[in-house]
Amino acid sequence: MKVPVAKRYMLIIEAILLAVLLAIVIAPLALPNDSIGGLDGSIGSLDHGEDLDDVPWPQRAIYLLGDINCHQQADRSFDLNGNQMPFCARDLGLLAGAVLGLAAFVLLGRKVPWTWFLVLLVPMALDGVVQAITDYESSNIVRLFTGAIAGLAAGYGAGTLIDDFFERPDEGKGPGQQ
Repeated sequence: MKVPVAKRYMLIIEAILLAVLLAIVIAPLALPNDSIGGLDGSIGSLDHGEDLDDVPWPQRAIYLLGDINCHQQADRSFDLNGNQMPFCARDLGLLAGAVLGLAAFVLLGRKVPWTWFLVLLVPMALDGVVQAITDYESSNIVRLFTGAIAGLAAGYGAGTLIDDFFERPDEGKGPGQQ
């Protein structure tokens, strides 16, 4: 049985996302207990490059990826093996949800109305906005779950977009199609 081109691309993306998710979870477990913490920083900048000089390269690469792409606030991150995770709870949820969402699209292949994706973004947006304008501070579990719900929407939506790209013969064919 031949796998359609769109699904092949989805499976490649799925494998990459899953590998990154596993690396994020394994990195703190592979380091000595209580060796990484206090990584508070800002998104889009390298805040802890020198702090991670003694970390072995595979784990260092994951922590640097988190350093550039996540605020890494210690109080908004989980600890594994006594080590702060490379990404905050919400980002971890987003990635895990995206892995599950894309896998769900690969398995189900059903397109849903785009309004469903917007509805799935509401819990994360609401949690973030309420925190920004009030004294409310959500827990890492809430951040993880609201991120995962939004990630499901992102992963399923990505599957839909990839599938649409390869289904539209009137707008040209996708890579690898004749």
